[in-house]
Amino acid sequence: MRILGRAVVLIILVCMIFGGGCAKKKVAPIGGEVVPPPPIQYPQPQTPASPMTPLPMDMPQIQGGPLGTVPMVAPGLEDEVKTFEQNDVYFDFDQYTLTPEARKTISRKASFLKVHPELTVIIEGHCDERGTTEYNLALGERRAMSVRDHLRLLGVDVARITTISYGKERPAVQGHNEEAWAKNRRAHFDIVGG
Repeated sequence: MRILGRAVVLIILVCMIFGGGCAKKKVAPIGGEVVPPPPIQYPQPQTPASPMTPLPMDMPQIQGGPLGTVPMVAPGLEDEVKTFEQNDVYFDFDQYTLTPEARKTISRKASFLKVHPELTVIIEGHCDERGTTEYNLALGERRAMSVRDHLRLLGVDVARITTISYGKERPAVQGHNEEAWAKNRRAHFDIVGG
């Protein structure tokens, strides 16, 4: 009796192990063919709810805005925004402290942002090609934060400001000399809403 009980348990275990992983065969209904299951319906991508919805990070840079954003500016403000974005803040070699000229540029930007409280801005920190990638990413972040902190001191709400560092990855000017390096050590501004 014990042997028979063990044999039954063993047979059940073997059936569970080998039978559980097998796919079920479709049995044709009487008098008909096997009907395949309906195709899987995948949800269609939706259009962004607003023009400020971030795009995937692998999307190329959109003209007039930073990677991953869609700029939206009120009609009639495009020229002012273009001027705002074209005036970068420059830094000395291996520095993130603001020069007197940088403070003047930031002051003009703060005035513009205070007149247009509907606008938000991304400050990008950039470096020249010298130094390691990691070092330049950290230095670029310090540069962007330095500009953001000065804007805050001038009365701009930091909730309207985002910072990002690109280090040496996005040079404004190609070249391996001081003239090119000086133009790449910068904080760049992009308006991303309004």
